[in-house]
Amino acid sequence: MKSEQISIFLENRAGRLAEVTRVLSENKVNIRALSLADTSDFGILRLIVDDFEKAKTVLKDNGFTVGRTTVVAAEVADQPGGLHAILGMLSEHGVNVEYMYAFVQQSGKNAVMIFRFDRTDQAIEILQKNNIKIIPGDQLYKM
Repeated sequence: MKSEQISIFLENRAGRLAEVTRVLSENKVNIRALSLADTSDFGILRLIVDDFEKAKTVLKDNGFTVGRTTVVAAEVADQPGGLHAILGMLSEHGVNVEYMYAFVQQSGKNAVMIFRFDRTDQAIEILQKNNIKIIPGDQLYKM
């Protein structure tokens, strides 16, 4: 029920993000979802890709600092209050969301939220008990 995410540490300068996408493109790695957070000096690019091991290898071979993070992908109703319902149930159990990002495949259907939790196993248990669909990594990477 957990998924793997690549975290890439980037200098905050023009063209650095394009270098990442060039390396992945040349090696036929498809980006499924991403998030970029920055400070004045560096950024953290978080990616869900269709081939984690290949992406990790080619990025490292090209001089990038790459980490692996366990995340959880869950379906969220694409309607007002959909995200709040999930965050409320997690909050009631003291589970902290460290960060999250989303993508919508088709408006009006469910969105997919990528979550990083402080207590991943407990979060998965809570979501499943509340009939929230968790998307396994092998399905997420193909979306």
